[in-house]
Amino acid sequence: MAFRVVKCGAAPSIAPIETHMTLETIAIHSPGDMGQAVAQVLAASGLKVIASLKGRSPRTRALAAKANIEDAGTLAALVRGADMVLSILVPGQAENAARDMAQAMESAQAYPLYVDCNAIAAETSQRVGSIIEQTGARYVDASIIGPPPRRPGVTRFYASGQHSGAFAALNAHGLDVRVLEGPVGRASSLKTCYAALTKGLSALGGSILVAAEAQGLGQALEAEFRLSQPGLLEWLERTFPGTPPKAHRFVGEMEEHAKAFAAQGLTPKMMEGAADFYRMMAATAMGKESPEEAPTRSAVEVAAELAKALKTG
Repeated sequence: MAFRVVKCGAAPSIAPIETHMTLETIAIHSPGDMGQAVAQVLAASGLKVIASLKGRSPRTRALAAKANIEDAGTLAALVRGADMVLSILVPGQAENAARDMAQAMESAQAYPLYVDCNAIAAETSQRVGSIIEQTGARYVDASIIGPPPRRPGVTRFYASGQHSGAFAALNAHGLDVRVLEGPVGRASSLKTCYAALTKGLSALGGSILVAAEAQGLGQALEAEFRLSQPGLLEWLERTFPGTPPKAHRFVGEMEEHAKAFAAQGLTPKMMEGAADFYRMMAATAMGKESPEEAPTRSAVEVAAELAKALKTG
């Protein structure tokens, strides 16, 4: 799948005028772990970053303060003050968030560019786009591959649709935005193909470790993996321990990937199984920890805790 990186000042083939739009204020909806890190990058480049913190948790407010995000108050005030809104939240909330934002736009008679960066199926992104575009606002289908951008070169934003060039203006403000040729949904589909592997493999590998622990075979399996699957074991040891506090977000994401697979005539069951695994994980004490509070655990220790949770119901 070819992509084109649009830098500020380049001559893109998609929305050439919008690529040079003046940007002063970016709204983040909402400043969780990823949104807060994105906000820090944008604020460091000189942009004003705002969010609606009405009714948000103390953790979200603390993350916003750390990133120098200003509280706009209501969503109507947010859309009045923003040139662009980046929707970065739990995938299962993407459509409801778009409806709330569309209502705020109509109420405020203000229509900033709306960029959905969530891990959703292409069909979901198209529905979100319809909700936003019915107000007269412009819509960009986007996806994020990589961790929160706390250091350069690790996080990429892919974008598709008619107005992607306007979003790519953030290349001049610290983000790595790559425009995919084609209609709305292409960026979401790329994320599905990528995350189905990473989060799907983590769910499969984690399930295997839990099954071994539940049968008293954890150490034996780990030893065998070190002999015959060292690369896979190293990857699980690096990625799996930090999963429990994020598992609740992964449930909806894997369900979105299941929809995307089904739309292509593939079985959705693998992704649905991964969603079930993350749902089980999210219900444990580890799953209720915040990323900031979670203690350091190894992959095997996480698997052991999950095995205990299975036995205790």
